[in-house]
Amino acid sequence: MKPIGKYIVIEKIEETLKTESGLLLSQEDASGFRYQKGSVVKPGTDVRAIAAGDTIYYDKAAGHSMFVHEKQYTVILERDVVVVL
Repeated sequence: MKPIGKYIVIEKIEETLKTESGLLLSQEDASGFRYQKGSVVKPGTDVRAIAAGDTIYYDKAAGHSMFVHEKQYTVILERDVVVVL
């Protein structure tokens, strides 16, 4: 799998979200967050600042999902990434 240009192939990371006091947030509360966490599988040929294996936060409304070899991936554009950890 080789993404072209500014596309990035990622796997979504499902997080258990909790407050500072330790209360777990429901899925409904978590859906209010704008950004989602993901792991970079493969950056595109024109992506320089993001490498395979990086953990990122990206706009959850961005991109689209696809299945490759029976595994689900999400494809987003580099501009949709807001934080690289």
